[in-house]
Amino acid sequence: MRLLPLGAGGPGRHSPRHLRSCSPALLFLLLLPGCCLGGSRAAAGSRRPNVVLLLTDDQDEVLGGMTPLKKTKALIGEMGMTFSSAYVPSALCCPSRASILTGKYPHNHHVVNNTLEGNCSSKSWQKIQEPNTFPAILRSMCGYQTFFAGKYLNEYGAPAAGGLEYVPPGWSYWYALEKNSKYYNYTLSINGKARKHGENYSVDYLTDVLANVSLDFLDYKSNFEPFFMMISTPAPHSPWIAAPQYQKTFQNVFAPRNKNFNIHGTNKHWLIRQAKTPMTNSSIQFLDNAFRKRWQTLLSVDDLVEKLVKRLEFIGELDNTYIFYTSDNGYHTGQFSLPIDKRQLYEFDIKVPLLVRGPGIKPNQTSKMLVANIDLGPTILDIAGYNLNKTQMDGMSLLPILTGVSNVTWRSDVLVEYQGEGRNVTDPTCPSLSPGVSQCFPDCVCEDAYNNTYACVRTMSARWNLQYCEFDDQEVFVEVYNLTADPHQITNIAKSIDPELLGKMNYRLMMLQSCSGPACRTPGVFDPGYRFDPRLMFNNYSGGRTRRFSKHLL
Repeated sequence: MRLLPLGAGGPGRHSPRHLRSCSPALLFLLLLPGCCLGGSRAAAGSRRPNVVLLLTDDQDEVLGGMTPLKKTKALIGEMGMTFSSAYVPSALCCPSRASILTGKYPHNHHVVNNTLEGNCSSKSWQKIQEPNTFPAILRSMCGYQTFFAGKYLNEYGAPAAGGLEYVPPGWSYWYALEKNSKYYNYTLSINGKARKHGENYSVDYLTDVLANVSLDFLDYKSNFEPFFMMISTPAPHSPWIAAPQYQKTFQNVFAPRNKNFNIHGTNKHWLIRQAKTPMTNSSIQFLDNAFRKRWQTLLSVDDLVEKLVKRLEFIGELDNTYIFYTSDNGYHTGQFSLPIDKRQLYEFDIKVPLLVRGPGIKPNQTSKMLVANIDLGPTILDIAGYNLNKTQMDGMSLLPILTGVSNVTWRSDVLVEYQGEGRNVTDPTCPSLSPGVSQCFPDCVCEDAYNNTYACVRTMSARWNLQYCEFDDQEVFVEVYNLTADPHQITNIAKSIDPELLGKMNYRLMMLQSCSGPACRTPGVFDPGYRFDPRLMFNNYSGGRTRRFSKHLL
């Protein structure tokens, strides 16, 4: 398949926009402060590096989500760095993907759930946030040719969001899925033109289609400009349809029976307590089957990674290309008797894989640094040589960590925030339940509710490994976990922890929920530079106990 760039004069194979032949206006633009002038710290003096971002959908880290990906671990993880403490600021597809693109926490990009009303691909998002995403900066300010293939945002392509004709700013080549993840019978926007696919494996299986079109891009791209590729697979999101050759794999695999599997969520938010313990045999069979199928779908992702790395090597680009592999959120299968979903504050939903290889990264490294997906945008811009002070991003560049810079000053906490999606109506499949619940799976165990709205501080330091969370409900319910002693988050210590420490964590949560840009990177509670004024805990000084999520778009 021959890929064509967007618009006449775009960065196609026969119309390169490189410095030797660019217009005077473009030369002037590239000399402005904040433009990408000298390449990154990792590759100063050479052609600017290329970047590939591989994003899976709902792939956990805690429950063995990387286990099926033997090729990916060998080709990316073993050839570079694996982050063991990588988190998402919201355990749901659209808010998390918006954080990747903008480098911002949800309270700053205002995408709070997967609906248009929640700002997912809305006109407001398109007008305010999309022009400032890192791909838009890469293309307009750094001269990168940019390629997207796969799932974008959950409501992309909806009529109220501009339909499939709409192509977000920043993309030279656009190959985007309409709405949510599918494997067959879907529609793609190819540079703004709709193309429908059926259910013939050889031409329609989406993971393979993404692999093929990505290889085509590498064949037809301009050789005069660096490139950025974002490949966003449907796997392992439902409906969990594996390629035919993989549908009988993992027959003896079951969801992990770890310490928080199929137990009652004592001293937790009411949504966790409503789960039925022990789970019925039918629920356990359902989630075991889902777990197995999720792994099966990932085998095609593993093939995609192998094909991509081999093609990069064949065309001589591998040594000058950074490859990032991560997921938009985690997933659970039976933890605290919740059958299958995400949206919760616990490690299994907020912790994700993150593997990176590229120039200047030594092989077989593991970093314990606390990182988040808001760091991906700043890192990629840093690689491109862009001045990060010119952005409004909340994240930090990982490039110093990746390239082994000594004495790096790093954060000790990140913010996690989520706004529940439930509506004030009763679920028709579970009429005995109260209004406001949603995502009700077998046996009427519901995974979400309108007041499943919370914010957390996830803290890691030399002495502490803590999570502090508050719910925006009538109880102002609090959950606190010491993950050193309790890695499965079984015991909520909110009522037994030192009150002074509890107050400091509450104050830190208030600060992070209202932070923006550099303020999101100020010292955490366990940093030497942290300062705590107890007067700010009172209404007369703070204007309220904590900053809650807005129920409407800001």
